[in-house]
Amino acid sequence: MADLIATMQAAAGVGGDKLYVEDVFSTYLWTGTNSANTITNGIDLAGEGGMVWTKWRSITNDHMLVDTDRGALKVLKANSTSSEVTNGNNAPSSFLSDGFTYTDNGSGYPIASWTWRKAPKFFDVVTYTGNGVAGRTVAHNLGSVPGCIIVKRVNNVSNWGVYHRSLPNTDYLLLNSTAQQQTSSTFWNNTTPTETEFTVGTNQVVNASGSTYVAYLFAHDAGGFGDDGDQSIISCGSYTGNGSNSITNFVNLGWEPQWVLVKNAGISPSEPENWYLVDNMRGSTPNEGAVSAYLRPDLSSAEVSPSLYGIAVASQGFYAVGNDGKFNRSGQTYIYIAIRRGPMKTPESGTEVFSPVAYTGDGASSRSFTNPNFAPDLIWTKSRSNGTDNKFMDRLRGTGRGLNTNDTGSEGVATGYYVTEYGSLGWTLGIADASYNNSGYTYGAGAFRRAPGFFDMVAYTGDSTLGRAVNHNLGVAPELIILKNRTLSGGGAKWVVALSSTAPNEGALSNSNGFAAYGNITAFGSTTFTLLNGASEINNSSYNYIAYLFATVAGVSKVGSYTGTAADINVDCGFTTGARFVLVKRTDSAGDWYVWDSARGIVAGNDPYLLLNSAAAEVTGTDYIDPLASGFTVTSSAPAALNASGGTYIFLAIA
Repeated sequence: MADLIATMQAAAGVGGDKLYVEDVFSTYLWTGTNSANTITNGIDLAGEGGMVWTKWRSITNDHMLVDTDRGALKVLKANSTSSEVTNGNNAPSSFLSDGFTYTDNGSGYPIASWTWRKAPKFFDVVTYTGNGVAGRTVAHNLGSVPGCIIVKRVNNVSNWGVYHRSLPNTDYLLLNSTAQQQTSSTFWNNTTPTETEFTVGTNQVVNASGSTYVAYLFAHDAGGFGDDGDQSIISCGSYTGNGSNSITNFVNLGWEPQWVLVKNAGISPSEPENWYLVDNMRGSTPNEGAVSAYLRPDLSSAEVSPSLYGIAVASQGFYAVGNDGKFNRSGQTYIYIAIRRGPMKTPESGTEVFSPVAYTGDGASSRSFTNPNFAPDLIWTKSRSNGTDNKFMDRLRGTGRGLNTNDTGSEGVATGYYVTEYGSLGWTLGIADASYNNSGYTYGAGAFRRAPGFFDMVAYTGDSTLGRAVNHNLGVAPELIILKNRTLSGGGAKWVVALSSTAPNEGALSNSNGFAAYGNITAFGSTTFTLLNGASEINNSSYNYIAYLFATVAGVSKVGSYTGTAADINVDCGFTTGARFVLVKRTDSAGDWYVWDSARGIVAGNDPYLLLNSAAAEVTGTDYIDPLASGFTVTSSAPAALNASGGTYIFLAIA
């Protein structure tokens, strides 16, 4: 037993290899091709085992579940009582060391998948044969007390039985049904599961004699992950609805979720409610009353994008919104499974978190970009050839939303415009716009990924509190914060730019002014940053905000400063292959926000630059920076805005 425990702890990151949520769980989106697809999501199913759940998003189609214990092609349908079927299409067909293969028979349909890898203190799959005897125990390797168990009879028609720790061990739910919680000793034999086994009664849903079963076990706040092996990545809990259509019913997880499954367990029989599934890849929006697109595991119906009710993700948990039975009926009990957002591991190279792009617009109503290394969270685009706005678009605010860095305007919101899909390996732009896809225009773009120590985003609603602390998940104290009022336009909605090294001096992204002692951000902490007051730029109770947080990761990114000399300046960022992105601003006097990247060219000769604070077209005939293996060089030909003798400058560089 001691050897078994030691092995399990090592697998979970205690005394052995470290594990992170990105090693054991993935939401992956793609579009059907009417052919075989290889889905590379980084999850080792072939070696470690696990389960894949897939659903076609835009049409009526079953929720398909396949696991390594039963084998590829052996499909169970979450929304059905049917027995296992062998399905060569529209389901995973083989398990790989970094994902799975999937053969579909429909081209152009968007598909979602969720992959769980077996790992102690996260997830396990168990198969067993029923004996029809009360008190039948089933061994498992979860390494902790299960928070939720979902059981399906494989060889016969039967419901899906659900145990959840928030309900009495006398009660059960049915995954394929809208029914409220029911009481019966024949399901779990009135016995709470343990770290090594769970118990079933005589009900045919869980223990018919001679029938075969599969059980999916989900841990609850058990630790086992992260650098020190002490962080949890899954929570199985409950909350009580308060009936509010605003963001008042907060479920505190202590981390930002990427996947949430919710069911109203206690609603009256006359008002049955579905199960609801949301994730941050299909559109999980910030804590401002906007809510996430959902699928219903008990129905084969298409994805729904609600407007008045649902789950609204926040940096430390989620809000249940809406005065109805689905998510937030007053006094009703809701159970959930939530999985932590990744990545948890600090990046080791710049290519893991930043990708520059240069392209020519084609004027199409939909334009997709492939990003080979990661799912992008923030997209910046700017026309190089014409005077158009700089656009910031991000996954956290959701599709169809954009902000201009060169003005103080409010957030643009338009269905079909801006980014219309944030994918697993890329993004899609909507209706052609001069700022990102007019035919014949040339463009520069950058894709950024949220990652510990490098970059995080926080969306919040102002509350006018003096000294308000805003939670974030950067994991370290941010060195650079760029913050914008999304609701308001004009002077009270300028882009606030604050650096920990220059505080209380701050600047504004939308102009070329020097930094001044505004002090809007008064503290830069590893879990929060602190706002001075309720000013409209940072924390007025009537408005919504977005904050982008950056920090230095050795060999990956550098937030720093230098002093001008009017001669060549080698800016050492600690890199080994040079900077692929450079943003520079003078702080002691007026100076634009200059941007260079390797897609447009950081070379020994002329280097094209764009200005974040200006709609002006790209300037190509200057040689203001040069490549440097450890960072970048500011040349002697650079103007005072970049290299005046004695001038002070701040920069963000990414390797």
